[in-house]
Amino acid sequence: MLNYLFDFVAHGLLHASGWAIVAYTLIMTHITIIGVTVYLHRCQAHRALDLHPAVSHFFRGWLWMTTGMVTGQWASIHRKHHAKCETEDDPHSPQTRGLPKVLWQGAELYRSEAKNEETLRKFGHGTPDDWVERNVYAKHAILGISLMMIINIALFGAIGLTIWAIQMAWIPFWAAGVVNGLGHFWGYRNFNSEDASTNLVPWGILIGGEELHNNHHTYATSAKLSNKWYEFDIGWMYIRALEICKLAKVKKIAPSPKISGAKAIVDLDTLQAVLSNRYEVMAQYGKTLKRAYRKELAHIKEVGARETYVLAKNARKWFHKDEARLQEPQKLQLPQLFESSSALKTYFELRSELAAIWERSNASREQLVLQLQDWCQRAEASGIKALQEFSVRLRSYA
Repeated sequence: MLNYLFDFVAHGLLHASGWAIVAYTLIMTHITIIGVTVYLHRCQAHRALDLHPAVSHFFRGWLWMTTGMVTGQWASIHRKHHAKCETEDDPHSPQTRGLPKVLWQGAELYRSEAKNEETLRKFGHGTPDDWVERNVYAKHAILGISLMMIINIALFGAIGLTIWAIQMAWIPFWAAGVVNGLGHFWGYRNFNSEDASTNLVPWGILIGGEELHNNHHTYATSAKLSNKWYEFDIGWMYIRALEICKLAKVKKIAPSPKISGAKAIVDLDTLQAVLSNRYEVMAQYGKTLKRAYRKELAHIKEVGARETYVLAKNARKWFHKDEARLQEPQKLQLPQLFESSSALKTYFELRSELAAIWERSNASREQLVLQLQDWCQRAEASGIKALQEFSVRLRSYA
């Protein structure tokens, strides 16, 4: 009997090999990641898709056992993050709280905000509020993760505690720390969204697709987080599999620009297409601006204006940003740049005017059409080839 007890403590019921334990841990944590990104994030927080009740109940139970998180709390905090992004009211912005704080103490920030009744009341609408949620998941969060610990120990013996510890740290580190921290601090940006969100890598595998964070903040209600052809969102792969099995219904994904032959003049259909794809439009303008900037820089160097060349070369890192996101020293350099290059001034002014078109909420559709027509005419009359080509593309949106 004593030998059996020692054997159970050492190896558990399965007597699993080391590789089997590693595989079990990776599979369990991966399912947890998928539960967070598909159920909590895309389905509950943003309503980008509907899940079959059986799938929703599975993820609710799974996350209760592997994270102790409550659906209403998580969705409320995340919605507040989007509503107050990069401000002092943002529950976990590295721009206001510092990267080390969010990266290493993201779980503490989550638990602190979860105690804020105003946040739960204001942002928690539409989340599960049935008997199970109130009397089991929300009321006995510790019970779920305790059951997970018991299961792990029973299956694998003492090493089950290590497996459980990894499970408990997985979401706090990768989701609360890496995505909320690094995802607003370091990486590449497809779109110049108003916040500081970034894509960490173009292959969203390890964190279920959440690595594509700039894409998500640009199109928050999209069920698909990948946007470029080279990006991969494994969460979207699972959503499509569930949809094929009639277990999910996608409600919205980010718009895909359609380019047809350029119209002679902008009309209402063109305006609607441009407004629907405004982030992609500005991203294309940004690329056009970067290419044109390199040519202008080469021209400045060729004419021998050394002081101007040094200034323009240093400004290359930030010139493509919106004026609102420039630091004060950078704003002070703009007049000198514009004095040295009328082309740079034209690029900058037309970008600001283009972005302002969809910010004029009081204007009628007819007024916006006239403004877009005027913008295209000015771009084509500028004599700058890059702007003329961009205007043709703009008139091609369908």
